[in-house]
Amino acid sequence: MAEAKSWYLVCYDIRCPKRWRKAYKLLQGYGDRLQLSIFRCWLSQRDREKLRWELSKILKPEDDLLILGVCDACVKRAQRCNDSVDWALKPDSFRML
Repeated sequence: MAEAKSWYLVCYDIRCPKRWRKAYKLLQGYGDRLQLSIFRCWLSQRDREKLRWELSKILKPEDDLLILGVCDACVKRAQRCNDSVDWALKPDSFRML
């Protein structure tokens, strides 16, 4: 049985451009970029902890990281302005390459 997944907003403020690029590239593999330092990710608890662990190896104490779980009710109310893509409650479980 597959693990339950949820939406998460991952927001960060990293002072060093080199560390910022590393975090940015890492997060591109986990989710979709909404803004320069904000990603939306569809993660299981295991994936969330793995992401947090990988980011902890990149970040320093002066950097900030926020991983915010978004409930289904919040996803329904989320609005993206000036963008044609809305948040889907359940994204496709596969991707065609």
